[in-house]
Amino acid sequence: MSDNAQRVSETETDVAASVDPVEWSRNMAEIAERSQRLVSDFLSRQAGSDENPLGHGDPLNIGGAFFEMTRAMMNNPSAVMQAQINLWTDYMNLWQATTRRMMGQEIDPVIEPEREDRRFKDESWSENAIFDYIKQSYLLTARWMQNTVKDVDGLDDKTARKVDFYTKQFADALAPTNFLMTNPEVLKATLDSKGENLVHGLENMLEDLERGKGKLKIAMTDRDAFEVGENIACTEGQVVYQNDLMQLIQYAPKTETVHKRPLLIVPPWINKFYILDLRPKNSFIKWAVEQGLTVFVVSWVNPDETLSHKSFENYMAEGPLAAMDAIEKATGERELNLIGYCLGGTLTAAAMAYLTAKGEADRVKAVTYFTTMIDFEEAGELSVFIDEEQLAALDQKMEKRGYLEGSEMATTFNMLRANDLIWSFVVNNYLLGKDPFPFDLLYWNSDSTRMPATMHSFYLRKMYLENKLIEPGGIELDGVPIDLTKIKTPTFVLSTREDHIAPWKPTFAAVNTYSGPVKFCLAGSGHIAGVINPPNPDKKKYGYWTNAKKAKTPETWLKNAEFKEGSWWPEWKEWLAKKAGPQVPARQPGDGKLKAIEPAPGSYVKMRA
Repeated sequence: MSDNAQRVSETETDVAASVDPVEWSRNMAEIAERSQRLVSDFLSRQAGSDENPLGHGDPLNIGGAFFEMTRAMMNNPSAVMQAQINLWTDYMNLWQATTRRMMGQEIDPVIEPEREDRRFKDESWSENAIFDYIKQSYLLTARWMQNTVKDVDGLDDKTARKVDFYTKQFADALAPTNFLMTNPEVLKATLDSKGENLVHGLENMLEDLERGKGKLKIAMTDRDAFEVGENIACTEGQVVYQNDLMQLIQYAPKTETVHKRPLLIVPPWINKFYILDLRPKNSFIKWAVEQGLTVFVVSWVNPDETLSHKSFENYMAEGPLAAMDAIEKATGERELNLIGYCLGGTLTAAAMAYLTAKGEADRVKAVTYFTTMIDFEEAGELSVFIDEEQLAALDQKMEKRGYLEGSEMATTFNMLRANDLIWSFVVNNYLLGKDPFPFDLLYWNSDSTRMPATMHSFYLRKMYLENKLIEPGGIELDGVPIDLTKIKTPTFVLSTREDHIAPWKPTFAAVNTYSGPVKFCLAGSGHIAGVINPPNPDKKKYGYWTNAKKAKTPETWLKNAEFKEGSWWPEWKEWLAKKAGPQVPARQPGDGKLKAIEPAPGSYVKMRA
């Protein structure tokens, strides 16, 4: 026996000797009892529900996509055979390498996880030859699966993307890290705690099923650790206006003087606005106030069936347009600057085109877009959820309830990063039996909102499916044809390089769409972390790229761009300061024609889905 194999055997013997069989049996019996109760509770709830959570048999039209892939593969059997040969060769190489390692030789891995893959971070995956073999075998199989479906000829682009996406979902679900008997970290925790981790894990699962009313709603963070308005979303301010769809918050100044033109922030209504106001140290809103800006933010309502008729047009009229009129009353200023974030940016772009057509674009002196899509031709991985079959199923579901449930939208976004936002919590909460860590960003991520049926159907069909927003006159709002090419307002476009929701290259379309001057800035990291990156002289995360010269393509722009360390926030403030007007005495919320209604963050943001 080699030294390595002997060490493994001795370790297993020591661990086994430390287990009290009586206590172990008692814990396993408790696990079995709790398991039975868990299944019984779940089945009883399902029996009392007449709603199929998926709407119908295959709402995502996955079966059709894989049928097309299978038919295409049958037309090229030689490619299938070659893929099988390649997999067999990889297995043989792995078997030989593992055998040589068990004999004590130093062997390089046949395959290694991607650098950002954190599933195999436990050192046992590398130090223990058996688990190293399991890991590499899985990685080889996952690579073979994904390469095989990716290389199929004869599929249209949309079908190919869907097949590739769901193959990855399948491969991620089957990772050895997700199962008790093939995860060394979980096995060790089970032996060390004599099974208590599994008991606690089942309790966590039961609580998640209870909270999800029969559907598994995985807890991502300690929900008791945060309270909106207390330790998150706590920048001082007042609600000064409200209507059916939103409350308008005006924040209290932190400087004696402020720029003359107020700043209005239009966040997405898919999530709550306080992603921009999590905690004082990473709050964009607090930082903007400290820069001498009079900051207003739209806080969208969490709609129910009574607002099912509200349209994209209503969101424009009762959102940014109503807010602009309210801000004029509150401050006496007709001119202001705008920020639109994600879907809020798409709405802001439509509103700017609307104002331009009405001859009122001069009210906005500068507009900023955070991670905003206006051209949905290449909409990234989200496009796999958008086709006629899926929209028909979604319309049927929304018609019945009047809205799309927030948790369903959250699941869609979580699937885009399944290993980080689904499976890591399965392992932590259910297999290791740990309580989720208190994390403000994940608390916000779990605080989802509903989508009114009329608005959401229009948005998905006209933007994602038909891509009409980028087409001059492609859509009309309040009878006005929307033409983004006529917008001349100075524009700052911020995108993030690793964005999986609004991929940065498609967002670059803004540079060559708007008629006015456009400053494009590319931040590091993704859709959230790249935006919420406050200045910190001791920890300069991510960095960003700028380029003063206009370019036709994102590749050309990036090739000639300058990289800068740290936060992009000061770069944006320098750009905005030239358009924010002279200094005037600071304005207190409620001092103008609009009186304070209630303290920030208001009541709308506290409505739970």
